[in-house]
Amino acid sequence: MNRIQNTFNTLKARQQTALIPYIMCGFPKPQLTVQLMHTLVKAGANIIELGIPFSDPMADGPVIQKAGECALSFGVDMGQVLQCVEEFRKTDATTPVVLMGYANPVESYDHLHGAWSFIDHAKRAGVDGVLIVDYPPEECTEFAKRLREKDMDLIFLLAPTSTQERMQLVAQVASGYVYYVSLKGITGAGHLDTQSVERKLPEIREHVHIPVGVGFGIRDKQSAKALSKVADAVVIGTKLIELLQDGSDQERLGKLSNFITEIRQALDEH
Repeated sequence: MNRIQNTFNTLKARQQTALIPYIMCGFPKPQLTVQLMHTLVKAGANIIELGIPFSDPMADGPVIQKAGECALSFGVDMGQVLQCVEEFRKTDATTPVVLMGYANPVESYDHLHGAWSFIDHAKRAGVDGVLIVDYPPEECTEFAKRLREKDMDLIFLLAPTSTQERMQLVAQVASGYVYYVSLKGITGAGHLDTQSVERKLPEIREHVHIPVGVGFGIRDKQSAKALSKVADAVVIGTKLIELLQDGSDQERLGKLSNFITEIRQALDEH
């Protein structure tokens, strides 16, 4: 059993919802990333999604796109993303880390280092799962198989527009959890409709028998708490990036810690 499955099993036994924060590796500056990861865990995060900077992130809104551009301006590439995970693992052997990004950086890494080297090096660094936004399930069965051979998960997005056929395809190759995009649009959009999410999740669970996390548009404890009643996990990204835009290092760490603590408390209220 890998770290992701173990985390969800533990939380299920405690009747808790997983809290999955997203941060962009290298933002607001590369030397702060590992410290941010540890701060998230101390404040109550269960799984960390670590963004891979990319120049053309089609699913990301302006906030996360700008964070990626900032990281790229510091020269942060896939190699440094893996180094951050390796550094994090020196003092945290239990918290799952999922890399979230796009096909181009993965394939560029393999082009530089040899076929399937990304999977080998990610495993060595301590990565638990990968979410590649622009990998359709029907085109990455070999990628999913090789990840599973290394006990890593391939996580997929589902959307309000996903058909039953698409859900079945995802169910065949996904592991760890699936990430339900709670609205039509980009990350950070502000029109979250929790009732529509509540209606969609039972349909998803007819086909997908692993945990379902919900993200895109969750910005406060009220929306997080509402979704925790139906979702196995709540994913928050854009709001965290906004909190990290300004201030000293300590101020940024403090803002992040306070917000995650507040969300954790909201999720645990019954």
